[in-house]
Amino acid sequence: MPKILLPIIILSLSFLLSACGEGNSTAGSGGGDDVAATVNGAKILVKDVDRAITQQFRGQEGQLSQLAQAAYRIQALDSLISQEALYQRAQKENIVPSEDDIKKFIQGYKVENGLTEEAFAEELKKTNQTEEQFRDNVKKQLSIQKLYENAQAQLKVQDREIADIYKANPKQFSIQPGVGLSDIIIDPADNGAKFDAKGDAQAEQRIRDIKTRLNNGADFATIARQLSEHQSAYQSGDLGFLARSQFADLPQMMGLPAALGDKLYSMEPGDVTEPVKDSAGRWHIFKVTGKQTETRDRAQDDPSVRKEIQDAILSQRKQVVDAAIQARARDEAKIENFLAQRMLENPNSFGVLRPVPATTASGASASPSPAAEAKRQ
Repeated sequence: MPKILLPIIILSLSFLLSACGEGNSTAGSGGGDDVAATVNGAKILVKDVDRAITQQFRGQEGQLSQLAQAAYRIQALDSLISQEALYQRAQKENIVPSEDDIKKFIQGYKVENGLTEEAFAEELKKTNQTEEQFRDNVKKQLSIQKLYENAQAQLKVQDREIADIYKANPKQFSIQPGVGLSDIIIDPADNGAKFDAKGDAQAEQRIRDIKTRLNNGADFATIARQLSEHQSAYQSGDLGFLARSQFADLPQMMGLPAALGDKLYSMEPGDVTEPVKDSAGRWHIFKVTGKQTETRDRAQDDPSVRKEIQDAILSQRKQVVDAAIQARARDEAKIENFLAQRMLENPNSFGVLRPVPATTASGASASPSPAAEAKRQ
């Protein structure tokens, strides 16, 4: 399944669950149905911006000061503006995913995140959107990805470029002794993960349950994707290759026991460690996915060397091409950012950017006093 949930464009995972809507209000009091910005007339509502922030902070955004919330609103809106401009550019180029592509992606999203139909419905409810809104946003994301891919397809790497990079430092491509690693991490802190373990007791029970499942034959990569509370979950827990010369740095990098490096090197591919606790209180289970016991030089014509260099060059060029596509899409669009305009009109009173506060029974505003808000900021 295409991994467009990763930040391959200007959006993070949270933005998939924030769909742009239609509204009739103009920028005014800061209510959810007010228009935050328009892109060629297409409206992005204040509630769309707030939904994105809710996703980013997993419902904890209320702890932010008004100043911090204003800053995050500007960032979130800027990403939504770019998304809309890119989608409109894709439409101009007649790039539209098929209904089958959309259905396959949504089903893959549910499987990838371990969501039953009931859990998926609950996820939509938490983000205050319908399944149709979610579907429309998937359509946008797939269109934007295809827009990027069409431009990236023109990129090529010449043989002389590969040769130049290899000749500059051939030892760089030697394979050193070490191990390939994957990791499952359970964090007792409240970090907003989908299946977040909260507290030491729950975290320890979760890691023990995972170890039992692994002992019974469960797939490590699948569990890492579903339960690991770390960014490596997006890569099925893969941490890459750790050279033996780096083992001494492992405790400093991850707060793990100094002897762990030698322990990992003594293991064979496919072996899994017992749960290990780091200095931050997080639990780890490592899997050795590969092992190299001696230094091996690789020649320039080694297919793995050529691919490694080619992939590195293409990755850099894709970033430049993607940035150029985004810049062009925004330059060609007529963008009106009402939220930014309102901030400039009220630079010393960011409180106006929040939805209209609830009132008390006596009719007085329930918003905090200026002194209290100043103290928060």
